[in-house]
Amino acid sequence: MLSKRVLELSDVKRMASACEALANAQGWAVAFAIVDDGGHLLWLQRLDRAAPISAEICVAKAKTAALGRRESKGYEEMINGGRVSFLSAPVLEGMLEGGVPITVDGYCIGAIGVSGVKSTEDADIAKAGIAAL
Repeated sequence: MLSKRVLELSDVKRMASACEALANAQGWAVAFAIVDDGGHLLWLQRLDRAAPISAEICVAKAKTAALGRRESKGYEEMINGGRVSFLSAPVLEGMLEGGVPITVDGYCIGAIGVSGVKSTEDADIAKAGIAAL
């Protein structure tokens, strides 16, 4: 039987704090979500001035990264590269850059999704959160 690492609330709070700190330092109005390895929501935060839709998009990006075990950017690149059939993939709704898996010892234990600024900046915030882990 395998054993696996899981995110604890203290881990989630630490990552959320790092996401918030970078976004605030840059003046970025974003929403971010942290999910477990099954894409289940552990944390959702929408900063002041972030568009309401950002709260939906960030969850979708996080879920896509967790379930796919890869950055959501990869799906966006496939679709932009002409593989539009991927738009019919079940469950994956956040196929835009900004969802980043949280990997420990080679295993995905969750993901962070961010929405509200440029896609590359969304990904930077997610990666800052993961770096705090």
